[in-house]
Amino acid sequence: MTWHTKTIQELSSALSAKEISATELATYFLKRIQDTQELNAFVDLNEEQTLLQAKEADALLAKGSAPVLTGVPIAHKDVFVTKNWKTTAGSKILTNYMSPFDAHVVAQLGPQGAGMVCLGKVNMDEFAMGSSNENSSAGPAKNPWDTLRVPGGSSGGSAVAIAAGLSPAATGTDTGGSIRQPASLCGITGIKPTYGRVSRYGMIAYASSLDQAGPMAKTAEDCAILLNAMAGHDAKDSTSLERPVEDFTTKLGQPWRAGETLPLKGLRIGLPKEYFGDGLQADVRTVVQAAIEQLQKMGAECVEVSLPKTELSIPVYYVLAPAEASSNLSRFDGVRYGHRASEYGDLLDMYKRSRSEGFGAEVKRRIMIGTYVLSHGYYDAYYLKAQRIRRIIAQDFQNVFEKCDIIAGPVAPSVAGKIGEKISDPTQMYLEDIYTLSPNLAGLPAMSAPCGFGNHGMPVGLQLIGNYFSEASLLQVAHAYQQETDWHKSPSPFAKKGGAA
Repeated sequence: MTWHTKTIQELSSALSAKEISATELATYFLKRIQDTQELNAFVDLNEEQTLLQAKEADALLAKGSAPVLTGVPIAHKDVFVTKNWKTTAGSKILTNYMSPFDAHVVAQLGPQGAGMVCLGKVNMDEFAMGSSNENSSAGPAKNPWDTLRVPGGSSGGSAVAIAAGLSPAATGTDTGGSIRQPASLCGITGIKPTYGRVSRYGMIAYASSLDQAGPMAKTAEDCAILLNAMAGHDAKDSTSLERPVEDFTTKLGQPWRAGETLPLKGLRIGLPKEYFGDGLQADVRTVVQAAIEQLQKMGAECVEVSLPKTELSIPVYYVLAPAEASSNLSRFDGVRYGHRASEYGDLLDMYKRSRSEGFGAEVKRRIMIGTYVLSHGYYDAYYLKAQRIRRIIAQDFQNVFEKCDIIAGPVAPSVAGKIGEKISDPTQMYLEDIYTLSPNLAGLPAMSAPCGFGNHGMPVGLQLIGNYFSEASLLQVAHAYQQETDWHKSPSPFAKKGGAA
């Protein structure tokens, strides 16, 4: 049986029906991971702990009243701290760090929560800084559609694990597109919830006002099931919203307007003209336009809208995010945990050497930028001005949502590039985030769903953006689209390899 081709919903049904046990399922996926190490998706495994969690899940399943996710395997992005697996955030400065507690998201999904079984930790750009997964201290994860190409970042390992059939689900984080972009480039589904929907407790911070955790899986339905377990207020996180958790699966399969035969009749989709300009590659444009036409066939109405500050999202993001990173990463000093230089003179010299040896080039670049924009004489000129423009960007979205229900467009301007192609040109790399940064600056929910293939047979994702707390509606639209298309079912070459043998 090719269990790695099954969705979360299908695996849950199989576990409940005793077609397979959680232990057998975990063993199956662990074998696939071991046999696919060339993808460099996983950075830490603990087979003993995985099988212990699976045994606990089997005990719950035997009682017959276990939660829907009980026994289903999951991989965690290496930015979430975990008790029994190393947590490095993709950085040498946290080599061999073992957390004494689980992140809130890990606990919510784990044995004491939803009952999922952790397979291990997956690769990521160092401290979530990157769009290609090439900034990881463990080396880049490789796209399972073409191992010479990047999987996208920073949640690249999460996307690779799902697309290659190494895990049916994974956690990701999205600061400026880091769930949606790798989901698009690897042909899977991923959603970034409204800022504050999911607790950031135990999630190693990059930019605190932008970071948001979210689920990654094969389908919109799977993401909805995962988000049900992940979302909710957490008293340990001051940015966590005190808002009741709705069931994100209730709208799935329901027409947009009650009583209509066409599933999306009455839905107004905004198409920002800025998302379809000269920077969008022709192959991606063609695929995204075909997806929009499919939504129209399903009853949706499309209207042209404008987000005039889209181009400013890049400079605004790369002022604000490094500024917050400069502050957040100051805690990594070699004193309490993580890497410490073996040779140094005084305390200041230890700080300098430890940080110089522990941080990679991109992290150093962003720390220096952030420190600069926060320094005396530049705070007003850069940081405060960026905050003002951020507010304008958020207002632009609100103006658009008066004319439409959701926004649609591309996730990235091109398909996955080759490893090493852009790593020497940070500015060019930053441009890959042009369509994904704005929702983070505004705190809006957004997602990517597979919608076809561009040049070189590489996947392309359709981005859907909603107003605050509209995750259920975004998932409803994506699910309806996936009921009419098969792009999300297209297996990568690695996923075509049957079984765990």
